[in-house]
Parts: sequence; structure tokens; C-alpha cells
Amino acid sequence: MVMGPTHAMSGAALGLGIAAAIPTALGGPTTVAGAFTFAAITAGAALLPDIDSPQATVSKTFGFLSVGAAHVCENAALAVYHGTKSKRDNDRENGHRTATHTIWFALLAGLLCTVLVGVLGKPAAIGILFIMLGLALRGLFPEWSGKSDWLAITAVSGAAAAAVWAWLPQMAGGVALGTAVTVGIVAHLLGDALTKSGVPMLGGVVSINGKKWWDICPPGFMRIRANGLADKVLLGVFTAASVYLAYLCAFDPDALGADWSPLITSDAAGELQDRTAQPGANAW
Repeated sequence: MVMGPTHAMSGAALGLGIAAAIPTALGGPTTVAGAFTFAAITAGAALLPDIDSPQATVSKTFGFLSVGAAHVCENAALAVYHGTKSKRDNDRENGHRTATHTIWFALLAGLLCTVLVGVLGKPAAIGILFIMLGLALRGLFPEWSGKSDWLAITAVSGAAAAAVWAWLPQMAGGVALGTAVTVGIVAHLLGDALTKSGVPMLGGVVSINGKKWWDICPPGFMRIRANGLADKVLLGVFTAASVYLAYLCAFDPDALGADWSPLITSDAAGELQDRTAQPGANAW
């Protein structure tokens, strides 16, 4: 698989890139803070598929709670695999890289988030942000593997969610948040599809050469190794893209076709320039 930091940064880049494309009528971001919140959710969702393995780093995000959830997801994924596999599919003893690594899971997770936000409103949206931000932090800092690190991640995620609750009057709508989750999961699938193992994106539904769980991957020469040179190059590319898109979201949203106001408007910038040009004006 592609390493956690690469997954998280690919999700963040995609989130920042499409935040402006979500219509406000569907609950799309209307502020810079909203766009960054949207990107935080996509970054976390880009780690979500690996919750099907209790041994995965991301499964340790919230300590025993997420490890327990990982055991449930692994068994559920294995049950889905055995219930849908064909005679040509191999027998498996665990559900890792099966049901949660399909496009169907991406769509179902997004739909579930949309329904939850539609029914419960802002509390559900904040809860989704809390979980996804925690996953993003664990993905970005996989070296945090001590027994108490999950407490720090939980505290940071909780503080960020509380800040959003207090300072962001309106969270994105259910459709927008569901889209963010689906996009993040798809980013994960595309990343894992580049590896030697590939992923069963259409698993359980579409039969390929008589197999329901065919791993989709590029030709051999295009496949990459986890934590290898290509993986690190991708991490650098997605990090640079995220920084650039974050700058556009904050200071030049028109370049992305966004409707929200930049952090510094042209009038404010002109006023600041006039003040600093005056004799005796303080300057950094």
C-alpha cells in the first residue's frame, strides 16, 4: 500500500482542489475556513479504508475504540468477500483490502455521512470532522506509535472540532460532507492501485475473467513500492499541491472559481500599503 502521509496529502490536495466546485446550494464551503475544513475531511477519509485491519497504523488512531472498530470492519469485510466471491476467487482468512477498498464502499460511506448530517445536522458534521481529522493526523504522523499517542491525537481532534463548533457558524451541508468522504476514499483507492498488489475497486459486483475480486493495478513497470522512491516523490508532489492550493483558497479564491472572500482583500492590501508608505510608519 501507499504510506499514510501520501494518502493523507493526496486527500488534502483533492479536497482543496474541489472545495470550490461544490455548489453552495448543496452545502459547499462559503469561507476559507470552510474550505480548509472540507480538505481536512478528505484527508482523513483518505485513510479510512485501512480501518479493515487491526494491525494498520490508522486503526490505532483512537486507541482501543478504533482497534475494536477495526476488528468489526475486518470481520464484516471478510463476510462480504465470502458472500460475493466466485469459484475462481481465492479463499481468505481476513478481510483486509477487500470490501473497504472498493468504489462501492466509497459511495456507501459518502451516502451514510450525507444521511447522518441531513438527520442530525451540525452535531453529526462535527463528529465526522473529529473522526476524519484524527485519521488524518495518524496518517501524517505514523511514527506516533506509543501506547499513549492516541490520547494526544484524540485531544487535538477534539479541540479542533470544538473550535469549528464555536467559530464556524455553518458547517458544510450533508451532500458536501458526503462528497468529501467519498473523494477521500477514492484518493486512497487510486493510491493503493498504483502498488504491486492493486485494489479490488469493483469487487463483489463486477466480474473480470470470472473473478469477482480482481485486483486492479497498472502494468508492472508503473507499479510502486510502499515507502519507496516513487512513494516519496508522490508525497512531495501532493504536499506541494496542497500548499499551493491552500494559498489560492486563502488569498486568491477567484483562481479556483470560488465565491468566498480572500483573507486579505485588495482594498485592505492597498490600505496597508498606504499606511506603511507614510513617514514614520512601523514596518516589519
